[in-house]
Amino acid sequence: MTAPRPQACLDEVCAIAREAGDAILTIYAHDFEVIQKADASPVTTADLAAQAVIAHRLEDIAPGIPVISEEALAAPWAERRTWRRYWLVDPLDGTREFIKRNGEFTVNIALIEDHRSVLGVVLAPVTGDLYAAAHGQGAWRQQAPGAPRNPIRTRAAGDSLRVTGSRSHGGPRGAALLERLGKHETFALGSSLKFCVIARGDADIYLRLGATSEWDTAAAQCVLEEAGGAVLDLAGRPFRYNTRDSLINPEFIACGDTSIDWAARLVDPDH
Repeated sequence: MTAPRPQACLDEVCAIAREAGDAILTIYAHDFEVIQKADASPVTTADLAAQAVIAHRLEDIAPGIPVISEEALAAPWAERRTWRRYWLVDPLDGTREFIKRNGEFTVNIALIEDHRSVLGVVLAPVTGDLYAAAHGQGAWRQQAPGAPRNPIRTRAAGDSLRVTGSRSHGGPRGAALLERLGKHETFALGSSLKFCVIARGDADIYLRLGATSEWDTAAAQCVLEEAGGAVLDLAGRPFRYNTRDSLINPEFIACGDTSIDWAARLVDPDH
């Protein structure tokens, strides 16, 4: 089956993300159960409710296109390696933020074609803030349902950098690498919102050391790239998807100003 062109289905995917966000907020408003998965990461009924909405609605708009999702069993590599197009979904990115009730969680939906993220939608359900992009069409932000869709762009890096990151990752190695950047300030943010603040020009870089999964980054990568930025591994190579058996990403740099060789500035002699 062929997937619809990214730009042609972007509005429908945005609507799906908002529908999934509504399902999440219904559960967020009440007490909810937290279950530990086999890898010790948490999952809630909100993750599963959003997954059900997204899987059903994507099948409606693109019948037969496979879906890889955090909350669904991935097809074996022998099958996945033949896919040219598929959806890559995190129905609730930032489950720990959801459990903390700090609002910093997202719905992430991406379309992958030939290992590249060519459509990305990121929704923050609590605020209603939605970021969207399709390959070659730029990126935009809609701050509430029905609000204007405002184009977003990354900014040129200045003398003092704004660095975003996770509250629970980085550690001494990350701090040491960031010191190589020179003058900078750091602030923590949950989920794929870290990419989005770079895409809209409110931060410069996000250095991620440690494991993430492909569904954590794909949607926001498209948004960031279409806004003028990039997501690179620590050797400076662009991120690609479904290129091997594992769905775990390498460590990476998300950046706004692509005129700078961030990998060289952050090079770790012991890596």
